Amino acid sequence: MTIEKILAAALAGQPLTGEEALALLHIENISADFHKLLSVANQLTRREFQNRAYIFAQIGINAEPCSKNCKFCSMGENHYAMESTWQKDYKAISAEVDSLIQTGIDDLFLMTTADYSIENFLDIGEKVRRQLPEKVKFVANIGDFDETVALKLKQAGFTGVYHIHRLREGIDTDIEPETRIKTLEAIRAVDLDLYYCVEPIGPEHSYQELIDEMLRAREYDVKVMAVMRRIPVPGTPLKHKGQITALELAKIAAVTRMVTVPSRAMNTHEVTPLTLLGGVNQLYAEVGANPRDSHSITEKNRGVSVMTIRKLLEDAEYDL
Repeated sequence: MTIEKILAAALAGQPLTGEEALALLHIENISADFHKLLSVANQLTRREFQNRAYIFAQIGINAEPCSKNCKFCSMGENHYAMESTWQKDYKAISAEVDSLIQTGIDDLFLMTTADYSIENFLDIGEKVRRQLPEKVKFVANIGDFDETVALKLKQAGFTGVYHIHRLREGIDTDIEPETRIKTLEAIRAVDLDLYYCVEPIGPEHSYQELIDEMLRAREYDVKVMAVMRRIPVPGTPLKHKGQITALELAKIAAVTRMVTVPSRAMNTHEVTPLTLLGGVNQLYAEVGANPRDSHSITEKNRGVSVMTIRKLLEDAEYDL
């Protein structure tokens, strides 16, 4: 099938096959077809999401060495690259939550390393939920867990979970792929919204690896989808492998949007304005620890503010 026919099928709402996705990913980034690809993804998002955009915020509540040793993460135990270690107490988290609410957010994420106490996380989560306006969705970004914990997250007031099978899981991480899949099954079993991402994408990853994760996300009926390029953080084992370009990320985001058909929003991470032309209608503000940053207070370094994100989405003529 030609590129034109694949794009026409996508615009008509037909789910793309892996072979069709592969053909789109092989489009040259400086070609006319590249712009056609972005245009179709843009039209799909504007039409299906009624031109609505979303601002998400994430608070990293601890900066500590993590036993899972992800080779792309600044907090791996064997290569800890941050300048300090700490845990935030509820008082500090509460103040940040209040500040984020005042600036206007749609979803709030709490993120921890994989070894963080689930009991502490649930206790903090229950308190934070009481702070949040009812309309703000509440998302957990934590380590792996079973169905019992998934149910406790739901009872604590979380509406969704960010969880993924990462690229080269078990190779670039000390986590068995089956462990990640079991957590995805637990999320589905208790009917929590799934937030998924193809990540962390580096120059060495094949297009087939990316497509495998796109199709996995579709299988799990993803609500919010994303793609993320790996940041070469100094001190991390994968720094030497480099970073894909903004053009490449925009192409991958557009194809991912068409393949996964998320029901609410499409994101790229970190914030890359070019992708707003290719179907992306959601961006993240970040505070606290960030696994793509060597500074443990990311809002003072890599993290983007809510106000900056709002301006970017408004300049893209999205409705907030």
